[in-house]
Amino acid sequence: MQQLRGASRGDRDERSERAGPERDTPAHLRASDPEAALAELRRVQVASAPISLATERTLPVGEAFSGLLGDGLRRGTAVDTGGRAATSLALALVAGASAAGSWVAVVGIGSLGLAAVAELGVHPERLALVDAPEPGRWGSVLTALTEAFDVVVAGPTPHLRRQQADRLTARLRERGSSLVRVGWPARGWPGRPELSVRGVDVTWTGLGEGHGHLQARRVTVEVTGRRGADRPRRAELWLPDGDGRVRPLDAAERSDRSIDTGRGTRPALVPLEHAG
Repeated sequence: MQQLRGASRGDRDERSERAGPERDTPAHLRASDPEAALAELRRVQVASAPISLATERTLPVGEAFSGLLGDGLRRGTAVDTGGRAATSLALALVAGASAAGSWVAVVGIGSLGLAAVAELGVHPERLALVDAPEPGRWGSVLTALTEAFDVVVAGPTPHLRRQQADRLTARLRERGSSLVRVGWPARGWPGRPELSVRGVDVTWTGLGEGHGHLQARRVTVEVTGRRGADRPRRAELWLPDGDGRVRPLDAAERSDRSIDTGRGTRPALVPLEHAG
């Protein structure tokens, strides 16, 4: 399988890249050399071309989001994720496209853990990690990424100028890519996104009175936006459940605050502050 080759993080990475064959690990492109990174993205554009045709109108989503989004992520549009667990929501949202063969680029989310990414359903062998660019280069980097990837997940960015936003919007439509914006400021993008997906409530299971371990995370998700979702729609999801699956709660789980998460009944749900 084709592996993107990005700028290495250090001598150890350089030695391993010279010494052996490609491995199923994500590419990493450094913002310290933006011209080289952009050139590299263009070089691999053909190699990482989407398996699904850009003429298809949507990208698939997993079962957790099928009831909220219906036919999936519409190509050529932007989706916002925000509120509680915004990063996890974004990754779980694109996992269906990743499983179907699409390449995913994640830019500007430095704290991302690869084990968590895989648990949420994104395939590391079709994942590229890109450092946050300099404030004035966000527009050009995002535009270049949309040329090479079906899905781009972008962390919080400074305000984009109208010209940059218009160019990026046009490129999204032209290429049929989807942009998922994580925690973007309200004024960071002219116009409304296609959809807004927000975590409005998060609780964890597994903690008793002073003992136990976190086992599963329950998230109340609200979807609003242009595409038939002007009225907010809500669902409760495991992100993930006790077996590491992202899925909707069933009827019994929705009515029971002492939940069987897949590994037996756990103590009652415990609200915890958690950003990602």
